[in-house]
Amino acid sequence: MPSVQLSAGPIDFEDTGGDGPVLVLLHGVPMDGRLWRRAMPHLDGFRVIRPTLPLGGHRQPMRPDADLSQQGVASILGDFLDALDLHEVTLVLNDWGGGQFLINADRTDRIARLALVACEAFDNYPPKAARPLALLSKVPPLFTAALQLFRTEAFRQASSGYGGMSVDKDYHLYDDLVHGWFAPALTDKAIRRDFMKFAGGAPGRDELLELAEGQRKFTKPVLVVWADQDTMMPAEHGPRLAEHYPDARLEIVKDSSTLVPIDQPELLAGLLRAFVVEHSAGAAVDPVGEEARDQ
Repeated sequence: MPSVQLSAGPIDFEDTGGDGPVLVLLHGVPMDGRLWRRAMPHLDGFRVIRPTLPLGGHRQPMRPDADLSQQGVASILGDFLDALDLHEVTLVLNDWGGGQFLINADRTDRIARLALVACEAFDNYPPKAARPLALLSKVPPLFTAALQLFRTEAFRQASSGYGGMSVDKDYHLYDDLVHGWFAPALTDKAIRRDFMKFAGGAPGRDELLELAEGQRKFTKPVLVVWADQDTMMPAEHGPRLAEHYPDARLEIVKDSSTLVPIDQPELLAGLLRAFVVEHSAGAAVDPVGEEARDQ
């Protein structure tokens, strides 16, 4: 897997290459680009880039002095877009919503449009289910002890946590994914240090709401995709985000929880394709997609 060296440390990424419109697909906590693997076959015609951000599922530790707060990771994302010299990016967030903090930092010149897919917003950093881990991050031995629970399938699949983030219970590899996402922090002390820094790095509620208010200045197109069975992101946040951004529209996806790329990958890919085509004059991407034409 290629890697780019930033001032905060190395960022691994996957890049399909090509001349198509650029999709940068982001992941949640402590995930990686594998979140999107079911959607990838439906995204032909795009240049798809999947970075692994330092949210606890990364495999190369950051520098010890790296800022891994919510806004710090957003800055790392901005540095990543700069390092790859990407332009006219469609930035797609799922679960982690911190990419929106690039708006507050006035670093959206490389972003042409934004897709918010069942992600953190407003004062929901982190979601309620993740707040105990955020509190434990202040006491490293307790954080480390809590992580050990994720070694057991029963805990990983608890409906109040990661088990509730996907409704596709026929997707038997889901637990393998969750186990793999937590493995770096369970086995590498430096990764666990990074995870703790991020877990405890969210601003307070008042500051979050103030930052959200500042995000209204983003006037480029925004697609809000919300899931009808989400256990992490409040149902009212989807419509609220669609009203929050000046040029936004809302799509509700049925039979899905937070991880829409797993539960409804083909539908989500279609929404992203239509969104890019609609807002890209002369976009060199098939509005239907090769796979759909073959059916």
